[in-house]
This record gives sequence, structure tokens and C-alpha cells, in this order.
Amino acid sequence: MQVKFSDKKLAILIVMLALATAWSIRGSFGHIQGAAWAGSIGVLALVLVSGRKDWVQNWPVIMAIGAIAWGVTGMISYGRVIGFGKSPDFLNASYGFLSLFLIGGLFGFLGGGLTGLMLESTQKKRINWAALITQMVAGAWIFWGFLIYQLHWFMTPPRSELWAACLGASAALGWYLKRNSFQNAWHVALITMLGAGFGFAFGNFLQVIGIASGVSFNWWNVMEYSIGFFGGLGMAYGIFSQQWDEMRLLSPSSKNWSMLLLFVIIPVVVIVKSFTRERFETLAEQLMIANFQQFHFIQWVLIIGICIVALSIILIQFKKFKTGENITHQLLIVLFTTWGWYKLLEIVRSGKLYEYYFTSEDLVFLNMIAVAGLWFSFKIDSPFSGFFYDSDFMKRFVWFFYSIILLVLILSGIAINIHDGLPGEQYRFNFNAE
Repeated sequence: MQVKFSDKKLAILIVMLALATAWSIRGSFGHIQGAAWAGSIGVLALVLVSGRKDWVQNWPVIMAIGAIAWGVTGMISYGRVIGFGKSPDFLNASYGFLSLFLIGGLFGFLGGGLTGLMLESTQKKRINWAALITQMVAGAWIFWGFLIYQLHWFMTPPRSELWAACLGASAALGWYLKRNSFQNAWHVALITMLGAGFGFAFGNFLQVIGIASGVSFNWWNVMEYSIGFFGGLGMAYGIFSQQWDEMRLLSPSSKNWSMLLLFVIIPVVVIVKSFTRERFETLAEQLMIANFQQFHFIQWVLIIGICIVALSIILIQFKKFKTGENITHQLLIVLFTTWGWYKLLEIVRSGKLYEYYFTSEDLVFLNMIAVAGLWFSFKIDSPFSGFFYDSDFMKRFVWFFYSIILLVLILSGIAINIHDGLPGEQYRFNFNAE
């Protein structure tokens, strides 16, 4: 029995909402570890809605590769680039929007490409991870050294220019995919690149519109949501639009190592980096809490308690997978537990447990409810087969690429005509400077 077209659209929407919401939570944590946690949630949602037993059986490894794939580009600094998009002249604004298209595109190319590569691993078609990692590291060093230290092509001075390293890693990945005929992964990388690239640029446009309107809202959060939403669209569409051979069953040890990365290493790094003593001191001052030691102790009790409960639920489901019964139901529990774990840590970090106030971050719960509703509104009786397949893929990709570039330039023109300057604006090109 073939999956209905409407169910396929619902499946794509679930991935979009999952990655978008997780990425909006990531806005409170940032960096590689925050992006890795968010990316893993989006990839797990994709595995869940695929209806493919071979992918579900390998979910820890696919999820771990997705975490690494979406997380590695978190090293890029883009705070000043967003400021360029807030400037009131076309040159700086368009430079900022196009730079965000590039940065978001790098997130998408690596996130979608490596995830697709993992899914394309079969008994006859193995991935040489040692060679790939070596080539990506070499590509990163070469591009970073040449573009930054030789050509002095600074995107976001004086911030880190590691975007060039990610560009080199992406080039090496693309070369590896083409040389080794991983055609599906190549297509997924390109489509996800367009989705995430547009999502980041469009998100900055929404941020500019929102700030200029004077409406009190977390517009940074909206921008993060946008890259996840459109990046999820690109990844899900790219994967579900192609035929996939059966993925080989991976070893138990690879699944165990993946579990360690996903549910121990990444959370520990997120917690260590985000819940510092300085952060708690600032939060206690904002909440006007006199007894800091008690407050500090309670915060850590909450953090550790959340982690123990979440990890226990996930480990119970992981053990149940070995029985082979109700695996889709178990995976759904893992998805919402991982998602909720991330969100609860964000709540603790915000101090809302002591002084509640509505913010855009609370809309995460509505998104989670929406995903649950969408999940129970459709059934998958057979694995997804390819749909929307296009034999003229590259021609259409080029057409979409230039169309998005034109659209980003149009958005830049609109943005500069609705304000005369915004807080946080930056100038990459300032011809009036003395």
C-alpha cells in the first residue's frame, strides 16, 4: 500500500516543525553543542516519519551523524553579519542577507549531506569515514588559510572567520559524494543548502521587520526558528523525493557509541558551557534572590534531576528496541523526551521557574503539541518511496539558486525602506567613515 500524498506532506511538515522548534531552543545555548542537540532532534523526527524499518533500526547512529552534521557549522560567528542586515543602506543590508544565505547554506549542506550519506550506506556501498574526515579537515584548513590569510576575505571582522573552514569542509564533502557516486546524498546536500540558506536570510528579514515595527518579541528567536523550518523542509524534501536502497544493519557497538555521544557527551558539554557560576550570579541578581548559595544548589538539583529522568526514559526505550516490538512507539517517546529535555534545560536557564513571563520561547510547547497531533493524524502502512522525482535536478537547482539570490536582494531592498537604522546595526562598508 502506497503512502498517500497528503501523508507525505504531513511527514515533511513534522520534520520542519521539529527542527525549527529545536533550533529556536538552540538560540539560548548556541555554538556547536547547541546546534548538535537541535540537529539530532530534526533528524530523529525524519527517521520516525519515514516508516522505514531499516532506518528505525539504525536510529542512534543516524541521529548521531545528524547531530555532528548540523552541529559542526555552529563554530561560525554570525552576530555582526546579522547587524549588517539591520543597516539602512542597500549595500550593507544585502551583504548581510547574502552572507547569512551562505552561512545557513553551509549548515544545510553539511547537515543534509552527511545525514543523506549515512542513509545511503548499504551492504554494497560503504562509507570510508577515515578518508572522508581527513579530506574534510584538509579542505577546511586549505580554504580557511587561503581565503582568510592570503586573500584577506573577511566576512565578519573582527569576529572569527571559521565560515571559510566550513566552506572548505563542505567542498571536500561534495567532492567525496560526487567521486563515490553518493548521488542521493549529493542531492540532499544541495536541496538542504537552499532551504537553510534561505531560512537564515529570511529570518534576518523577519527580525528587521519585527524590530522596526516596535512589537516586543524575541525576534532573534524567530530568525533561529526560520533556519530550522526551511532547513527541515530542504532536508525532508530532499530525502523523501528519492529512492533509497536498504540501509545495512549497523553493529551494536556503533549504536552504543552513538548513544554515548547523543545522551551523555552533548548534554554534558551544553550544561558545562551554559550553566556557569557567572550565569547563575547574573540570574540571581535579576530575580533579586538574596541567598545565592541556596539558589545555586537548587538550580543544580533541577538540572541533574531533569537529566536523570530523561536519560532513564531514553535508556528504557533503547533496551526495548532489542525486542523488536512497537519500535515506532518507542522512537516517538525518545523524540519527545530528547526534545523536552532540551526545552526544560532552557527553562531552568531562563529563571522562569521563579518568575514566569510569556516569551516567544513558550510557543515551543504549541509546536510540540502540533507535531503530536500531526503524528497521530496519519498512518504509514509502507515505507516512503520517492516522489516529486526530477530527472532535470541540476537545471532546476540552478534556477532555484538564482531565484533565491534575487529574492534575497529584493528582501534587502524592502528592509532598508522600513527603517532609518536599528539597534545593533553594523557596517561592513562605511564610506562616510573618516
